[in-house]
Amino acid sequence: MTTLQQIPFLLYLFKWVFFAIIIGTIVGSVSAFFLTSLNWITNWRENHVWVIALLPLGGLFIGLMYHYWGTSVVKGNNQLLEELHSPKQIIPLKMAPLILVGTLITHLFGGSAGREGTAVQMGGAIADQFTHLFQLSDPDRKIIIIMGISAGFASVFGTPLAGAIFALEIMVLGRVRYEAILPSFLVALIASYTCTTWNVSHTHYSIPYIPKINPELFFYTIGAGILFGITALVFSKSTHFFSKLFKDRIKYAPLRPFIGGIIIALIVWQLGTTKYIGLGIPTITEAFNYNLPVYDFILKLLLTAFTLGAGFKGGEVTPLFFIGATLGNALFLFVPLPIALLAGMGFVAVFSGATNTPIACTIMGMELFGIECGLYIGLASIAAYLCSGHTGIYSSQIIGGPKHHLYNRIKKRLNALKQ
Repeated sequence: MTTLQQIPFLLYLFKWVFFAIIIGTIVGSVSAFFLTSLNWITNWRENHVWVIALLPLGGLFIGLMYHYWGTSVVKGNNQLLEELHSPKQIIPLKMAPLILVGTLITHLFGGSAGREGTAVQMGGAIADQFTHLFQLSDPDRKIIIIMGISAGFASVFGTPLAGAIFALEIMVLGRVRYEAILPSFLVALIASYTCTTWNVSHTHYSIPYIPKINPELFFYTIGAGILFGITALVFSKSTHFFSKLFKDRIKYAPLRPFIGGIIIALIVWQLGTTKYIGLGIPTITEAFNYNLPVYDFILKLLLTAFTLGAGFKGGEVTPLFFIGATLGNALFLFVPLPIALLAGMGFVAVFSGATNTPIACTIMGMELFGIECGLYIGLASIAAYLCSGHTGIYSSQIIGGPKHHLYNRIKKRLNALKQ
């Protein structure tokens, strides 16, 4: 390659390094503030459990906040995906503070939600402001939004490789946007590094023993992956069901989280424990070491789907980690694999099935648990992805191609029956 031929590449590299440094530093810092605030709020709630009784008022505040100020950003993650597919208008910067405040209120008063959605929305909204500032073209704007998603995901979980791939894989089911691979990786590394520079620590998990795979363990792993995929499908369907139920029955949007908050608070009071609200990280950690009640994953699934369906704010991913890890823990009764390995497999596989991102989930598993478990993690994630259907937690995710040809045959038969 001649010097003249290298100039366009160098300009391309300089441009995206420039944006990666700015976006990664800003989003990583915002994620650090978010995680620190969330940790403080969680600890305060656990020491003042009475505050859960105020969950309906917290829900009403969130509902009113979005009703009066957030109608243009209420779609959340789906809005980011829609702008990636069909660019229309710059994502309002107010998405970032609204989702931040909404998520912190949800966790303060005892809703069951996660943090990934918050970080991704903050990242996407912040990054998209550079579209207007630098008058970027539509193709460059898509890359900028991808960078915001990548930075948010990578910094909030401390997994830069998975964050970069997640942003490339999430847009279209069955397709990966390779034109954004360099910017996505650059910004993920910078955002993750920036977040840890602010002395924010991430949860560490350990899988001490990984058996050598054999035909028997191979089929057990695939079987577990199928169950993880079905669970992901149930979670996605449940979230959409509760969301539709609230919208159909309660026309005034601010009342949805208010009424939902009453029901959740009563359920938590009846259960007599707070292990199924918030992020649930202590239970996730326990799933790698101790036998837990087999119904843990069911209760977390229902509470999270109901919380998000009612209109509370937050992400789905950490609850999916909880659901997957506790389901894997329950499978220890039947599957001859170490309990920590099963918990780790479920941790990422249910996430894979619900988001349709098997590559990112496999890489995330290796980043969190070590490369030695990669084969088990990969098999479980792929099996879950294939068995979770075309429904996911992101309704705006476009199907770029069927997961396998069986889906086409079933679709044709269903269409024929309708006719």
